[in-house]
Amino acid sequence: MNQHLFKSAYKIWTGAGATAQLKQEVERLQMNNPLIVSDGIIKKVGLLDEVCATLEGFSYGTFLDVEPEPAFSVIEACKEVFLAGGHDGFIAIGGGSAIDTAKAASVYASYEGSLHDFVGTDLVPQKGAPLIAIPTTAGTGSEVTNIAILSDKDAQLKKGIASDYLLPDVAIVAPEMTRTAPQHVTAASGIDAMVHGIEAYLSVHASPITDALALKSMTMIARSLPKAYSNVNHLEAREEMATASLMAGMAFGNAGVGAVHALAYPLGGRFQMAHGVSNALLLPFVMEVNKPACLERLKDIADALGEQTSGLSLNEAADRAILAMTRLCAQVKIPASLKEFDIKESDLEEMAEDASKIDRLLKNNPRQLTKAEIYEIYQAAYVGRVQQ
Repeated sequence: MNQHLFKSAYKIWTGAGATAQLKQEVERLQMNNPLIVSDGIIKKVGLLDEVCATLEGFSYGTFLDVEPEPAFSVIEACKEVFLAGGHDGFIAIGGGSAIDTAKAASVYASYEGSLHDFVGTDLVPQKGAPLIAIPTTAGTGSEVTNIAILSDKDAQLKKGIASDYLLPDVAIVAPEMTRTAPQHVTAASGIDAMVHGIEAYLSVHASPITDALALKSMTMIARSLPKAYSNVNHLEAREEMATASLMAGMAFGNAGVGAVHALAYPLGGRFQMAHGVSNALLLPFVMEVNKPACLERLKDIADALGEQTSGLSLNEAADRAILAMTRLCAQVKIPASLKEFDIKESDLEEMAEDASKIDRLLKNNPRQLTKAEIYEIYQAAYVGRVQQ
């Protein structure tokens, strides 16, 4: 029988008003002067002040220079602020970029070498300062994973640091924290969470625990994303999305993700395409290529997405899963092709070369892909599909 290890944040708070637990968690972790890691938008819309109001009586500093798809230089700047301010912990408030910045800075703050030394799996030498993660999007699942994704501007690639020392000490997932997310962010982050669930379920490292989390997250996202997308004040849908994103994060944080993420990396690194958008755009094309290797599991996904598969062959049921995802992406206005971005067809060859080297993710994929097959996926995504 296969053995499986399951890991997540040490402690997780969920539900409306969960941010009220922040102060007691700061005290429990013996933070006397935490550094709050966020960005100017979170400050502007008032979420930062809401959270800081719960920290009455505490000294704290702020680092608000987080940028989308954070570069290595952002982590280095965060480390400098942390050390200069005599801080003893991190509170990340934001999407995956803010949380990944805090995760990376927490382990880098006590390290004398280069941050690039951590790129890869299990290369971080020790745990850093305590970290509390409060997501403001329902998508990345970064609050419960051991991975930080950074942009290498020189190499024009996104690179991952994977280490259990990156697991947050506390995740606080409150649906009201996502209410200020723009509609396009709700869409992209929601489909990103769906990708996490699907890739975790199709991963060669899936387990009964990750399967349960992944399938349930898919059902919840299919049901609630259109509602959260169309009505910013639909708190019930936002709560379900926040919980589903968390569950999908726990699933892929243990089973891993596959070719969708691997092929998305060059899109983020070279063209600064938002992570959720690149994942969402590529998903149906990768599912189609993976289909022969995982027909039964694609049928399960179709069922989880609410498709009627009774009486269908496995191949027909698998097609229903792909069709359902194409429809959902169209419903929340995800772009249908790479041509809609500043990408030329002549770029695809180098993108395929870059993606083919991301073995950390490709090895999880149910079908082992050659560089030529990766190029064909990019070609299909470049042309796009008719949205139904």
